[in-house]
Amino acid sequence: MNKKIFLIKILLIFLIFLTDQISKHYIINIFKSQNEAIYLTSFLNLQLIWNEGIAFGLLSFENDLYYNSITFLIVVVILILLFLIRNHDQSSYFYSMIIGGALGNLTDRIRYSSVPDFIDFHIFNFHWFVFNIADIFVTLGVICLIVVEIFFNKNKINA
Repeated sequence: MNKKIFLIKILLIFLIFLTDQISKHYIINIFKSQNEAIYLTSFLNLQLIWNEGIAFGLLSFENDLYYNSITFLIVVVILILLFLIRNHDQSSYFYSMIIGGALGNLTDRIRYSSVPDFIDFHIFNFHWFVFNIADIFVTLGVICLIVVEIFFNKNKINA
């Protein structure tokens, strides 16, 4: 039973990774022949942006030492999370979501030295950061972990 649950978590990681990589490959190929944004709705565009930082373009550096240090840190975090998915609590599925997304972006950091972001969500002229499928799963995994910790953790400290 424990092996089966672990394999489900690995499959979840793989499916997130695969979905992310296929979507990026598709978008990169579209934008090879087109440089302008694709307007899907009044609040959603596709626009290829190469992100050299971490989440949502934060901490973009020109210095290779900083870039490589952040990449190494991402690898360490992924390894820690891989160890944590061996637990059989609900949080381990959220760790799997984070790992799947992080592996997708790590692969791009190694392959392209930046991460292709392409989902441009906006309300009128306020544009959120451009992001990708991997970012969605990392963010959802972190939000779910926060919700579990705040509302469902039975080891709360009584004030």
